Amino acid sequence: MEALSFGTAAIAAIGSWRSARKPKRSGAPHRTGAPVRRGSVEEGTFEDSFFAAPAKGETDATMKAAKALWTHRAAIRATIAREAREPSRIERAILKLNANTILLFEKLLELARLQAGRVFPTYEWMMNKTSLSRATVARCLDILEAIGFLARKRRFKRVEVEGVGPRYKQTSNAYRTMLPARVIAYLPRWLRPAPVPVDQERHQARDAAETQAMLKTLSRADFAKATMSGEMGKAFEKWGASIDKTDSESHDQTQPLSHSDSLSANGVGLVGQRANA
Repeated sequence: MEALSFGTAAIAAIGSWRSARKPKRSGAPHRTGAPVRRGSVEEGTFEDSFFAAPAKGETDATMKAAKALWTHRAAIRATIAREAREPSRIERAILKLNANTILLFEKLLELARLQAGRVFPTYEWMMNKTSLSRATVARCLDILEAIGFLARKRRFKRVEVEGVGPRYKQTSNAYRTMLPARVIAYLPRWLRPAPVPVDQERHQARDAAETQAMLKTLSRADFAKATMSGEMGKAFEKWGASIDKTDSESHDQTQPLSHSDSLSANGVGLVGQRANA
């Protein structure tokens, strides 16, 4: 009877300990209880270098490419079967494209166009805009990231808490939409860019060689100014200018005349001259 009472009490204690832990958004208890997920970066510390404003027409071209891949899946699958091979990683992701993924990507591209590339919606926003469940949104994001249409970064933010408790909180992810070069090979032929003409390739190679030759003639300061930008470029330009100044000062010193102080038998040189000469 005592053993049974002790076991019952232990089970009750363990059950109460599990229920006291903060659950996930999905309802399941967090495995570690940590308030911030692994790989998260603090909000406001990286967005300027992560986000990129799309060029004019870029979001439309990216959406057209995504829809073309979606409708071109049968041809890709036939090519894989004809070649009797296993699909690559990107091919497996392309074959998973569906209407839900295209719908979600369209909403993200629209947000990127309106917000100049600064895309950080919550899961609730994406669920409301697409009428999809949270699990479906997560699967669509995984597919887009595997293909290369999407890059995302987890974020956390600081929170004010009274007393003892975590000072950080998970916030919405940051997303960057793009059209990767590896996708172009799987697009229909009419959507692929035209190949570069041979004469244009030669001109580009000649221009690159001339640019490299010109850069070799620049001073360190001018080289840093021509090849770098931002605060780092200014720092390297200043550093190069100081080195250039040191080198120029070292070349200003006069060199002694060759053999002017050497003695010779026939009196050739300054030391061989008479004092009253």
